[in-house]
Parts: sequence; structure tokens; C-alpha cells
Amino acid sequence: MKLGLGLYRDRLTKDNFRFAKQAGCTHIVAHLVDYYNGIDGLPSTDKDRNMGVAKPNDEIWSYESLVVLKKAMNEEGLAFEAIENFSPADWHDVLMDGPKRNEQIEHLKTIIRNVGKAGIPIIGYNFSIAGVWGHVNRPVARGGAVTATFNLQEGPEETPIPYGQIWNMTYDFNPPQGFIPPISSEELWERLERFLKEIVPVAEEAGVKLAAHPDDPPMPTVRGYGRLVNQPQLYQKLLDIVPSSSNALEFCLGTLQEMTDGDIYDTIDQYSRQNAVGYVHFRNVKGKVPRYQEVFVDEGDIDMIRALRVFKKNGFDGVFIPDHTPQMTCKAPWHAGMAYALGYMKAALAIVNQEQ
Repeated sequence: MKLGLGLYRDRLTKDNFRFAKQAGCTHIVAHLVDYYNGIDGLPSTDKDRNMGVAKPNDEIWSYESLVVLKKAMNEEGLAFEAIENFSPADWHDVLMDGPKRNEQIEHLKTIIRNVGKAGIPIIGYNFSIAGVWGHVNRPVARGGAVTATFNLQEGPEETPIPYGQIWNMTYDFNPPQGFIPPISSEELWERLERFLKEIVPVAEEAGVKLAAHPDDPPMPTVRGYGRLVNQPQLYQKLLDIVPSSSNALEFCLGTLQEMTDGDIYDTIDQYSRQNAVGYVHFRNVKGKVPRYQEVFVDEGDIDMIRALRVFKKNGFDGVFIPDHTPQMTCKAPWHAGMAYALGYMKAALAIVNQEQ
């Protein structure tokens, strides 16, 4: 089992690659979407996420650009393990079953082929209309560290999503007036099934795993739009649509722990036994929906060492990344928070990897 770091697009720099290497990482998971502006990359509310802009047909998805980025990582002693998320600008009509759907499916196929040709093994994705929503940053982690919290009663109002936005990102600055109509979970599952049946064969040919993220927050609906994987057992439904090594899971421990059903260790066992896990978001939380908060990796409801032992028992040898973590009080809050998480993870992985 390996240690990695996830980096948003504006952090894909030589300095941050060296930071990752110095912290003991061997792999990088890259977010190539232009997300949002906020305090040190973390918005104070979801309203701030609307500052993000998704660019259609961005050159960064070309084979040539992917090779350049991979080379920059390799030069610092790091492997390019995965890309996390397609750009909303490139597949909004796939998600919404809109008029550009078929055109966008073909573009996604090109991206997958480029990723495979560049030797990048995994693409994570989040098949969702509302995306991640409702989190508010508050200084409530240990020692008053700023962290993401969710409280359905006290959080932002669940307003519908305007046309031209998806996942709280703007992809069209001249959209029609009005809001995206609400859809049910059943409708979203139908769209996912069609997507997987068209895309997974291309991923198989390209040697790429598609890894699905669960819904965060794992509510039945968010802002009036149905969700897919808001309980652990629904991951199995997703896998069973197209049984394939290329139909896999972006396994977020924090999100799975936030769900109201299941036991996190049984969930890890179920899916790691099937070799269905692409890579792991290794983060901890306290509480479950409709109220929870993200915490430092060593203070939450998950026994992280026990979780690692389940992965080890089932032969998982993939990459663990912190995903995100509370920010520490200093001049570099993101780096300090990540360094703390990576140090814990480095030690935990060393202990569990060496166990017989």
C-alpha cells in the first residue's frame, strides 16, 4: 500500500511535488479542473465555489499536456496515479441528458484514450448534479483548526441550481433563465447506466480504471436533485451495472463513514475483496448525516489503523491520499495540515505493511 497526495490544478507545481516527496509520498492524484477560489483553496461556504470556472475542451486534457505533467512529477520521483474528476464543461449534458450528450461522450472517450496512452492508470469521477454541497468551514477541529462541517439545519439554503452551473461551477456565462429541473435518483441511475455501458469498454481498451466517488454529503437528495451512492450497499449496484476491472471505486473513507447504514470496516472488506477499489481518500470524520464534521486523521470515528489492516488482509496495494484535512494555524495552513496527515499515514502504512 502506497502513500500519495492529491493536488488541485493550481498546486501542480515543482515545489508541491517536492513537498509531497519530502513528506514520503510516491504518487500524485491530480485535479485538472479549475475549481474555486477561497481561503488557501478552501471556500468558507459553498457560495464561494460558484467562483469556479469550467473550461470546455481544455488543452490540459490532451495527450501531449498529460505527458508533460507526468514528466514533471516523474522528475521529482513521483508517479502519476490518477486524475480526479472530468470537467463539468466537458460532460454537463452527459449528467443532465442534454442536447450535447453524444458529442460530449465522444470527447470523454478521447480523454480516456489520452490518459491511457500517457500511462496514467485511473480516472476518478463524481456522477452528480449537485456535487459536493452544504459544507461550511468552522474552527471546530482540535485546537480550533478550521475544517469542513455539515449541518442540514444550520447550513446554506437548498436552492435549485441555475442553468449554466453544475457541481457549483459555472460552465456557461450566457445560459437560459431558470433552474435545472429536479430529477429523481432513479433517473440519475438510468443516466449512469447508459454512461457506464458506453464508456467502460473504452476504458478497458485504454487500460484505465474509472473510479466512482460516493455522494458527499450522502443525503437522499441535495438541492432537489437525486443522489446515487448515499449508502454503502449502493456501490455494489454501481459495480454490477458493468462488471469490469475498469469499473471501480474512488473509495472515500470519510464519506462512507458519514452514511447512516453499514459498518465502515465491513464496507472496506466487501469492496476490497472484489478488487474494486481504485484508490482511497484517507480522511476521518465525527458524526453522520445530517450533521458531521471533518477532523484530523487521528481523532475521528474511524480507527484508521484497523481500516488499513482490512485493506491489507484483502491484498489491496493501491494509493492512499489525505484528500483534505483541517488547516493548521500558521503561515501555510494547507501545507501544515497535509504534512500532519501524511506523517500519520506514512507511519501507519509502515506499521501495517510490515505486519505478517
